[in-house]
Amino acid sequence: MNKYLAELFGTFWLVLGGCGSAVLAAAFPELGIGFAGVALAFGLTVVTMAYAVGHISGGHFNPAVSVGLFVGGRFSGKDLLPYIVAQVVGAVVAGAVLYLVASGKAGFDVAASGFASNGYGDHSPGGYSLAACLIIEVVLTAGFLFIIMGATDERAPNGFAPLAIGLALTLIHLISIPVTNTSVNPARSTGVALFQGGWAIGQLWLFWLAPIVGGIIGALLYKTISKK
Repeated sequence: MNKYLAELFGTFWLVLGGCGSAVLAAAFPELGIGFAGVALAFGLTVVTMAYAVGHISGGHFNPAVSVGLFVGGRFSGKDLLPYIVAQVVGAVVAGAVLYLVASGKAGFDVAASGFASNGYGDHSPGGYSLAACLIIEVVLTAGFLFIIMGATDERAPNGFAPLAIGLALTLIHLISIPVTNTSVNPARSTGVALFQGGWAIGQLWLFWLAPIVGGIIGALLYKTISKK
């Protein structure tokens, strides 16, 4: 149970920190956080929680990571579903906390704000097509899993995996916030989409499908390349 609670709280922290920076801080240009600040916030959530609870649960905080590690032979199948449930619950709780805080400002409209939800087409920040959003999410999640598996390989330098993984997530956000608002994490997408409602829920399927496919590809690629 401890590892499931660690995944729940770690995912809660990721969504609260990453999406919270987008909803609460990036909405005010005078604060100067911008896309780069949001990208850094997501990376920092992973670094801090990977060091805090990675030794308890492995620090997945992401269903695509759990599926990828399972396919890559690094994670037990018996824990896969409980991990995913814990991650989604943590994300939804974070979305609820963020909603309560954001609603404390007069005139806040969760639907109009987008609430840091992921989208394609008319709901892509840069107006990117469904195909473009599918490709970027698959490719970047594949890269993310490749880095995770490499950084946590027994042959890799000890103690640096959280930094490599957090920096990778920052880079991923710097690339793709204009395209999809960056998912690479189905739990993150679900946690805010449920509160935004409407189009965010209707487009949520992509942000489950693409990251999981990408995670599997990245895990298999690393597994193939890293054979001794």
